[in-house]
Amino acid sequence: MLNNYSEKISCVAGFILVVFLALSTTVQAQEKNAGNTKPLMRTAVISFQPLTSGDGQGNTVICPICGIGYSSGKILKGSENIVEGIFIDKLHELKGMEFIPSDKVQDVYKIIASESMKEPLVNVFKKVGKELGADVVAVGYVYRYIEREGYKYSVEHPASVFFEIHLINTIDGRIIWKGFFDRTQKSLMEDVFQISSFFKGGGTWMTARQLTEQGMNKIFETFPGVEH
Repeated sequence: MLNNYSEKISCVAGFILVVFLALSTTVQAQEKNAGNTKPLMRTAVISFQPLTSGDGQGNTVICPICGIGYSSGKILKGSENIVEGIFIDKLHELKGMEFIPSDKVQDVYKIIASESMKEPLVNVFKKVGKELGADVVAVGYVYRYIEREGYKYSVEHPASVFFEIHLINTIDGRIIWKGFFDRTQKSLMEDVFQISSFFKGGGTWMTARQLTEQGMNKIFETFPGVEH
């Protein structure tokens, strides 16, 4: 009887040891995974803006952030919202992103911009990011947005889109990424070098939105710091 009791004690002790080892392994794995997990990139998107010369018809405009002069064009009303929406949709496809609510971002931006009118714009964006606790601030400008006139297989005037997006580090105000897309769709007879993008568009004349989506996919190939 004593032997049976000893055997039971031994079995219980063995069971406890197995459970303990299993729990210990699980905890260690969780700690290891937690250590390997990258922190989310907190992102604030400032409302995109259209930029043209004073007459609204085009000519040269200066990027408010990098100071480069560009040849702009006509901009369809509200197109900056279309470009911004496509940009945000692409951000949502990426891993490791955390978004600060848009209304909160715009409220903070308006207050800080009104208080810092004499400061460089990059400093304003840096202040906005710090106030919101963001790692990066995204800012976009639309320089041209012309809709297609015609149909998929026949056009009088093709779609033309030109936009630029900057990603600004809120710690030091550095521009850590710039997405730049400037294209007017052409036929293969006009420009054989556009053969790849032409067939990516289904071999048809794209709308301005379709051209924007194609351009956004292209610039996101170099988007930093997150997994695709």
